[in-house]
Formats: sequence, structure tokens, C-alpha cells
Amino acid sequence: MLFGGTMPTFVPGRRPMSSENRAGLGAAVALLAIVSAVESVETSSAGYIGLFALVPVVAALFAAWQYVLGAGVAATVAGMVFVGQGGGLSLSGTVYLFGIALATGIAVASATMRQRQTERIRELLRLASVAQQAVLRPIGPQVGSLAVSGKYISATAAADIGGDLYEALNTPYGVRIIIGDVRGKGLDAVRLASIVLGSYRHVAFERADLKSIVADLDRAVARSVGDEDFVTAALVEERGGTLTIVNCGHPAPLLLRRGLVIPLEPPAPAPPLGFMPEVKARVERLEPGDRLLLFTDGLGEARRDGEFFPTADRAWRLLGHGTVGDGLASLEAALVDWVHGRLEDDIALVLLEYAGPDAGASVSVPSWEVGAAGS
Repeated sequence: MLFGGTMPTFVPGRRPMSSENRAGLGAAVALLAIVSAVESVETSSAGYIGLFALVPVVAALFAAWQYVLGAGVAATVAGMVFVGQGGGLSLSGTVYLFGIALATGIAVASATMRQRQTERIRELLRLASVAQQAVLRPIGPQVGSLAVSGKYISATAAADIGGDLYEALNTPYGVRIIIGDVRGKGLDAVRLASIVLGSYRHVAFERADLKSIVADLDRAVARSVGDEDFVTAALVEERGGTLTIVNCGHPAPLLLRRGLVIPLEPPAPAPPLGFMPEVKARVERLEPGDRLLLFTDGLGEARRDGEFFPTADRAWRLLGHGTVGDGLASLEAALVDWVHGRLEDDIALVLLEYAGPDAGASVSVPSWEVGAAGS
């Protein structure tokens, strides 16, 4: 006899069944049907009724406890039917039914604990995501005279959490942008990223030059980390069409101009924040239509079969069209395709476009920085 009755599901409300519950119930129903079929045709005295105890156990691997309980009740009823066919409730039949009931209880308890653990992990990931969203506020689409778009690409599918950071601010000294990468991952990296961004959001409005901002950020990092922790960073300022960049151990930004891709390497290398960097500024005069890509080292390290993603070779074709947001979307799609969806590190991207001088702007050309470019 094949047991084909409808299993109770004990589903509260009318919410659609999740894929996990469907998988758990599907496996339980399949096992229930197989054991029932075998028991129906088996003529030996061995019997397979005890295998019904596996039905709630299988359901507990994926499904919620309500569905596990339903599977256990169905398995118990099926066991009772087959025990009754043997001519009455024997000692072995009683043991079988007790085993099925015991397995159901254990499976329900296991499913309940698994469910609580899953919900706790989901809540922690949600809080981590909220924390990072509070750290990485949306930027753009327009900051001063620059069109700006930012993008965070997480290497972990479960949560967007890491130590990459960026910010764009319209200050009395022009548009100021930072991009950085905290050594390490997880909540400690997010904490340090929040410290750097919190300090930057304050001093960017208070300091007249980028070197002073670097000194302030370096002290903030040094107070908050151990001897081996650091933050690489690049700071950019656009003032009156003049671009000033200081670099603290970070990948050089890429200038996209009339089909060319120009790495804006610093005049001299400097260590990351936390190691007292002595920076030298690089100054460029912007042209209308220029775009600037800022990125963290996850982009430079993305590779497949040992071959790195050709960022500089493909930058203009990927980033030189549409809006800056369109450009970053194209870059992300090409990057994910290159690595077959398996990134080794998180990536932060910021793309800027200079449209030309703002006729109403009151910010003057930073002559002090032009003069300091060669120092």
C-alpha cells in the first residue's frame, strides 16, 4: 500500500512557501513515497517501517519546524497503517512507531534551533549592511561642477560589508573626494572606515589644503588601530577646473581624456594613513568632458586564470559613454564577467566627469596648490 494522504503543513497565514521549505517538503514526500512503496511490495519479515523515522529528519535539513512536524505526523500515520496491516500492534511495531515519534521530536527541535540560528545570522548581516550603508552614504549625481557616481562591489554574496570607503563633498575649497581601503575585513574594517570618513567629513570643510587633511586623517587612524593596521587613500580636489591629487599608498586614479587613459601617478610615493605619510600633490588642469576613475585595489587584483583584468586597456570603452553611472555599470558587468562572478576582494569605484567651469562658482583657482605641485 502506498501512503498518499495529504500531509498537514501548519503554515501560519497565507505567505508563499519559501524555496527552503519546498526543498525540505519535497525530499520528505519523496522519501515517504519510496519507503511506502518498498514496504508495500516487500514480503520478507524484515520490514522497512523504521525508515519512516528518516522522513522528518530529511525535512529538518531545510524546512521550518512546522513543516517538519507535518512530515513527522505523516510518517507516523504511514507507520501505523503498515503496522496495522501486520495483524495488530506487536512489540516490534510499537518500537517502530516510538522511533518515528522520537525522530520527529528531535527533528522538530533541530529545525527550531537551525531556524533561530539562521534568523540570528540574517539579522546580524542586516545590521552589518545597515552599518555600512551608514558609513557609505550615496554620492552624486552632481557635486559642485562634477558629475559623480560611486559603486561598492562586494566579494561576498551574503553581505556587502568591508573596509572600502569613499565620499564626495562640496566644500568652500572646492569639491573634495576621498577613496580608501582599510586593511582587513569585517566589522573591524567597517569601524575603522567609519572613523576615517567621520574625520574626513569634518576636516574637509575646515582645512585649506589636502596635506593638512592627510595629517588629520593619519592621526585619527594612528589613534584607532594597531601597529600593523593602515588605510590606503587617495584624496582629490577640484577647484576652478584645477585637479589636485594626493596619494597615500593607493592605486593611482585614471584620467580619461579624448580616448586616452592616463594614470595619475603621484610625484613621489607615500605610505598609507597610519604611517605618517609625507605626500606631494599632483596637479592637472581639467578639460570639459574629462573623466576620472578612482578605485580600490580589488579592481587591480581581479583576475581569471592568472590574468589580471585589463583596467587601463578597457577603461575608455567601458567608462567613456553615457552618464557616469552608466560607465560604472558597464565596468561592473565587464569585471564580473571577467572573473566569472568570483571576486577575491571588495571593490569601491568612483567616477567623476568635469563638465566645464561653473559661471556662478565663487571658488578661485588654487594657485597655492599649482605652485606646490613640484614640491
